[in-house]
Order: sequence, then structure tokens, then C-alpha cells
Amino acid sequence: MTKKPLSAPQKIMQQLASTKPGAWFLSRTQHHLDRIVFKLSGGRTTMAGFIVGLPVVTLANKGAKSGLIRIIPLLCIEDEDNPGTLALVASNFGQRHNPAWYYNLKANPEANCTLDGLTRSYRGREAEGEEYDRFWQYALDTYLGFPHYKVRAGERHIPIMIMEPVDS
Repeated sequence: MTKKPLSAPQKIMQQLASTKPGAWFLSRTQHHLDRIVFKLSGGRTTMAGFIVGLPVVTLANKGAKSGLIRIIPLLCIEDEDNPGTLALVASNFGQRHNPAWYYNLKANPEANCTLDGLTRSYRGREAEGEEYDRFWQYALDTYLGFPHYKVRAGERHIPIMIMEPVDS
């Protein structure tokens, strides 16, 4: 996976976001700010993508209980072995519970993902075993906050959802 080098401000922002206070603040505000930047950029980037230099996808899928379409920007990992396949890490900023989008995707695996202004249909499934280990290493290589999130998550296993493109 070819990774774009981070600028000094992006490295500082990643370090800040990986701290407990930074993660607490971002878990409550980032998705709101990401939506604004996403709209203003015509679907090409989010606040996290712009300021922190992370690859961000906007996930749109049905809520597990409500059945309403839920849209949330998430950090994504691109699969080195299967171009077009993405992985979403349900770290929830290191909180001790899984994020709502994880349960929504488990209940309704069909979703649309927008990455770099292009929207495609995907089907999600949870990574296990060696596949999980491979994607966890990709995640560690992508964002320096994940090791901190894993520690703060305690006993909670951090799921990784694999998003495979659906042929149209």
C-alpha cells in the first residue's frame, strides 16, 4: 500500500487525536465536522482526511433498529492484496464499547461507501484469523492512534469490517 508521507502538522494532529483527551473530544465532534467538510468538498475529503492525512470513507447503510440510512465518515484501510476492497476498524476512539455503525453493518451488510468522491456499493463482513491480523497491521501502519485505542479499549476486541465491492 503506497502511503502518502504526512506533513509535520498532520503528524502532530495524529498524536493529539491518539491521546485520551484528544480521542474524547474527537469522538464527540469529528463526525459533525467531517460531514461539513465532506459537503463543501463535493464528497472528495473530510476534516480527518484533510487535517490528519488519513484515508476517510463515508459509510451509508441502514440502522440496525431504525432501518433509516445512517451516514458516517470513517477511517478506511485499502487492501493491498485486493484493490477496491476496504477495511473499517471499529476502534470507537478506544472506548470500551463498539461503535453503532458496527452493529448497523452487522445487521445490514449492504452499504454504499464514498471514497475520493466516488460512491460504490459494498457488502461488509467481519475479518477473522489471519485476515484480521493482516488488516490490523495495515491499520497500525496507517494511523499511530490504533495502539493507544487498543489499550484503552481494555478487554474489548476491536472488530475490523471488510467491505467488498458489489459488482453492478
